[in-house]
Amino acid sequence: MTMNLDQFRASLRDAAPSPALAAPLAALWWAGRGADPQGWERAHALVQEEPGADAAWVHAHLHRVEGDAANARYWYRRAQRPAAEGALEAEWDAIAGALLGRA
Repeated sequence: MTMNLDQFRASLRDAAPSPALAAPLAALWWAGRGADPQGWERAHALVQEEPGADAAWVHAHLHRVEGDAANARYWYRRAQRPAAEGALEAEWDAIAGALLGRA
C-alpha cells in the first residue's frame, strides 16, 4: 500500500486504520486520532511487543504524549533515535513521513 503523508492524515477520518498498515504505522494512526479517548491505548498495544526500531520510535512518541519522559528516552534509545524535544504534532508528522517513505 503506497500512501503519502496527506493521504495518511486524511485516513484519520476513517473508522479504523487500513489493515495493510504495518503495526508501527497503525499505532501512529491511532495516536493521530486525538479525539479518540482509546487511541493511545490502542496505539500502545500495537507497539508494546512489536520488535524493531520503527515500533520503538512510535513507542517513544507515545510515552512523550503520555508525559512519561524517562520511559520515552528509553524507547528512543531502543529506536536508535535522539529524544525528540519539539512539538508533538511535528514529531508525529516526521515519524509518519519516514515510515510511509519506507512502506
